[in-house]
Amino acid sequence: MSKRLITRYLAGIIKRGTLAVYFADESTENFGKPAEGFPDVVIRFVDRKVSRDILLDPRLGAAEAFMDGRLLIERGGIMELVELLRANAPWDRGGSIGRPSRLRRLRNHAAFTLESVNSRIGSQRNVAHHYDIGNAFYQLMLDDQHMQYSCAYWDEGVETLAEAQEAKLAHIAAKLALAPGQEVLDIGCGWGGMAIYLARRMDLSVTGITLSEEQLGLARTRADEAGVSDRVKFELIDYRDLAASGQRFDRIVSVGMFEHVGRPQFATFFSCCANMLVDDGVMLLHTIGRIGAPGTTDAFTRKYIFPGGYIPALSETVAASEKYRLIASDVEMLRLHYARTLRAWYANCEAHRERIEAMFDARFYRMWTFYLAGATAAFEHGGMCNYQIQYCRDRRALPLTRGYIGEGEEALRGR
Repeated sequence: MSKRLITRYLAGIIKRGTLAVYFADESTENFGKPAEGFPDVVIRFVDRKVSRDILLDPRLGAAEAFMDGRLLIERGGIMELVELLRANAPWDRGGSIGRPSRLRRLRNHAAFTLESVNSRIGSQRNVAHHYDIGNAFYQLMLDDQHMQYSCAYWDEGVETLAEAQEAKLAHIAAKLALAPGQEVLDIGCGWGGMAIYLARRMDLSVTGITLSEEQLGLARTRADEAGVSDRVKFELIDYRDLAASGQRFDRIVSVGMFEHVGRPQFATFFSCCANMLVDDGVMLLHTIGRIGAPGTTDAFTRKYIFPGGYIPALSETVAASEKYRLIASDVEMLRLHYARTLRAWYANCEAHRERIEAMFDARFYRMWTFYLAGATAAFEHGGMCNYQIQYCRDRRALPLTRGYIGEGEEALRGR
């Protein structure tokens, strides 16, 4: 029964590009037709349960079968398999590669609701799950100059990952409309790339906060090596506790952290930011976002990648921030920038496969590459994008037109 259903399921999706499936009973099914720009993939189901697991929950079932070596890819790779499925059912045209069964959806929704209430202890535990797996691993995957684990900015003429991450930092810095002597807060500072970048290029003081002990240690080391430790400090502290201390900042920047806040804490996050921002202050929020309406986090991502995480829709983000009179003075959508960034990270992981498997094991490598492949497809053909939302508390705090952003960006990239 499950074999017939999976055959019908795949036949309904794959029209362009080809997929050959070798089943455990030694039978074969072929789907689609060769088409330019669409991959040709061959996979093998090692046991009869693979079909059933995928039907129950397409993303989680396929992921775990692949991770466990029960779904083998004999032509192409996991990037090509996920691309083939998603490109045939793009979000823009109302496509979908299938939903979990109704019971799985109910269970996932209940678990998502419970896990999204990120207490201080829960937030640190969730951050550690993803970011404290080892700095050495992330150094293999990310750009070596800034160690940016967020969407790069592929401006005209930018070719390498390092160049694109440098361009991203300049793009964000320009939107902050910085001035010498200002105090800047970096919420979710990672390995210190943004804070170090700002301190090296302008006469600023930057405070970076994180919940990852691994990130904290390396960020401090990197600041020392860059010669900016007198103007940059990093702290292991929750944004809620920092806000409670009464400190205020001229500028606030947060890149790739809002995805970990959790929907029930959106209002708390923006309340804290509003209270920490001076009256004429400016804030820049860079986050993965949903192109469409609010949703939930899928079971694979919750279980293996980002427990407690949630990708926000633009509507719910702005709805939460406007309660605290934070003016959304500029909103930019980055549509395909993250897909290109993810492909660069995927290539780095492929190049360092043996080292990554030695650090962890082959199952971890397959899990991680499934995550990167799925994320890439979500940005290329699914409902994901990036938003950069600039906020101010005073409508006169920024120039009347956007020209200052390009001018500031050019000045920063020319230094």
